[in-house]
Amino acid sequence: MFRRDIKSLAEILQQCLRQDGLETPLLQKRLIESWDKVAGYGISKYTGDKFIKNQTLFVKINNPSLRADLTMIHSRLVKSLNAEVGSNVIVDIKFY
Repeated sequence: MFRRDIKSLAEILQQCLRQDGLETPLLQKRLIESWDKVAGYGISKYTGDKFIKNQTLFVKINNPSLRADLTMIHSRLVKSLNAEVGSNVIVDIKFY
């Protein structure tokens, strides 16, 4: 008899995403969507555009004092966002 290599559907999908180069964009999209949950409702009200470039999350903050406060805790936000996604997607956050 021959032995079959049995894999779960999740493993097969993950492998296909890696081969096609779609794993990173999917994780980036999940991270951007999780911003409201991690940052909270009060901060998300003052948040504008969000995008990722070169492993840096750029977030537009409409309130200057909130921008200064978030700059002080950006390392904690990076850890929380990466933990939410389950992978190291970003290494820094820039507020503008």
